[in-house]
Amino acid sequence: MDDIPLSTQLGALCVLLVLSGFFSMAETAMMASNRFRLKAGAQGGSRGAKLAVELLAQTDKLLGVILLFNNLINAAAATLTGVIAVQLFGEGEMALGVGTLLITFLILVFSEITPKVVGAGYANAIAPVVAFVLAPLLKVFYPVVWTVNLFVSGLLRITRLRPGNQEDGQSLSADELRALMTESGHFIPAAHRRILINLFELEDVTVEDVMTPRNQIEAIDLEQPLETIQHQIATSHHGRVPVFEGDLDRVLGVLPQRRVVSALSAGELDQDEIRSLLTKPYFVPSATPLYSQIQFFQENRQRLALVVNEYGEVEGLVTLEDIIEEIVGKFTTGLPGSAQTLGWSEDGTVIVEGGRSLRELNGKLGLNLPLDGPKTLNGLVLEHLQDIPESGLSVRIGNVAMEILHTEDRMVRSVRLFRPADAI
Repeated sequence: MDDIPLSTQLGALCVLLVLSGFFSMAETAMMASNRFRLKAGAQGGSRGAKLAVELLAQTDKLLGVILLFNNLINAAAATLTGVIAVQLFGEGEMALGVGTLLITFLILVFSEITPKVVGAGYANAIAPVVAFVLAPLLKVFYPVVWTVNLFVSGLLRITRLRPGNQEDGQSLSADELRALMTESGHFIPAAHRRILINLFELEDVTVEDVMTPRNQIEAIDLEQPLETIQHQIATSHHGRVPVFEGDLDRVLGVLPQRRVVSALSAGELDQDEIRSLLTKPYFVPSATPLYSQIQFFQENRQRLALVVNEYGEVEGLVTLEDIIEEIVGKFTTGLPGSAQTLGWSEDGTVIVEGGRSLRELNGKLGLNLPLDGPKTLNGLVLEHLQDIPESGLSVRIGNVAMEILHTEDRMVRSVRLFRPADAI
């Protein structure tokens, strides 16, 4: 080494530091890269991404080849630094001390910290590139890496440590997927992201949360006069209408509107004709999760179900459209006379019906009203006050201030809500 010019030795040291930095950056980039994005790139035809995926599938061998070269290079750099220090400062403890401090500083700055920061910051871009270098190295030096890993495996057996399955570490739970969707940013449009998040929440939402309440169901009572029934059918905006006799709990069936058009036009529609056109009613428990209900609709080839409680009493009605709206949001079109879209006015208030769903109010107004009890605003107010309030009464539930505008028939008909500071 003494015969080699000092400039050549310094150049060799710089090369060693660059190579060490490359392997440090490669290690960080490969470990920090998004494996799902790499798999997507591999499926899209990227050879670098495909090589990176293959390397990450054998992490022990990947780390083996990286650390093998990294440690060899660092050891060579330390030795070369000692030789240079002796030439510059002479032999002695002072020269070795200076050399040790110098190489430690150079490795930390140029071979460890800086490359690792770069690798972590641009992991997804760097990983497919360095894979072209690491894959051939692993093939050539596979015997050496295999031997080293053999000792590592033996040491793990002695210490009774069992590394987890690599595939398990790459799988995501429902909560992790939900967080991934929430933080996807500009990669997924906001509307699509909202739909995906709603899908994850279907297991936590029951048909009771989205059903039309009993008192709002449009149904036909066969005990009513024929003229009343005919007028109700003629003016109905629903494709299927439940038919009962005397009491809604005595449901006879569901009347498809398209089947009665011709009879109604000819003036031949009567109670007996209606009975003959009814289809069998379909009942579901109120606690059925929406995800399960979609499957039930598909298996039973139904689009409408009557929701019953534990006593068999009809609590409401749920349709396939109700579940779809829970996923994609309310449709822009609605029935004539339906309520307008919810939204805060300029003065920070909004007037809503007492029968509005709490889930709908939370979603559209950015509120945090409790959902573990009553499902409607009317029910929430009555439960909170434990009494039927009079018009003009003001109350605060959670952080939401509200004013009762109108009470009728033992129900809160309309409420003015005041926007809280943390509302979206």
